[in-house]
Amino acid sequence: MKRLLHVGCGSQTKSKLKGFDSDDWEEIRFDIDQNANPDICGSLTDMSLVESSSVDAIASHHNIEHIFAHEVVTALKEFNRVLDDDGIVVLSCPDLESVCAAVVKNKLMEPLYESSVGPISPIDILYGHRASIASGNVFMAHKCGFTYQSLVGAFNQAGFESICGGSRPHNFDLWIVASKKTRSVEELQILASEFLP
Repeated sequence: MKRLLHVGCGSQTKSKLKGFDSDDWEEIRFDIDQNANPDICGSLTDMSLVESSSVDAIASHHNIEHIFAHEVVTALKEFNRVLDDDGIVVLSCPDLESVCAAVVKNKLMEPLYESSVGPISPIDILYGHRASIASGNVFMAHKCGFTYQSLVGAFNQAGFESICGGSRPHNFDLWIVASKKTRSVEELQILASEFLP
């Protein structure tokens, strides 16, 4: 059985993760918030409770924006460290390019879409979900952001050899699959079809 480190899991399990929602994957839930009842409690920048080269994949959805910009490469180096040699990261985060396009149209406070926690406006995507932060969950604050090019650059700096993905402007998000080892375009396309929406 392959091992998945579900980083920033919150209340979710692998059942919501495309490609990981089968008996082939053992899920290890990792979160900074003890209230999420993770298997391991820790931060993106200090994953010392996870052994080096101990997992086959990392799923990290909408949490890299919760650390400061100068911490991003440190966090991605931690991802690289805990992955085995064939390991991959499947990551998503807000797409600042599409969000800023909405801001330029004077839609900062207008709902862009409806989520499970209510309407989401550009201000929520830029700075964190206002209602969650107002209710005391300061972990939801956003401290940095990315375009696809800047996200790829951070993965490159952290030592990942092969990367594919892109933006989904209609969903205001970025998706990426990054591999520790060099992979062919064909291999990356297979990974993308298996794990990306």
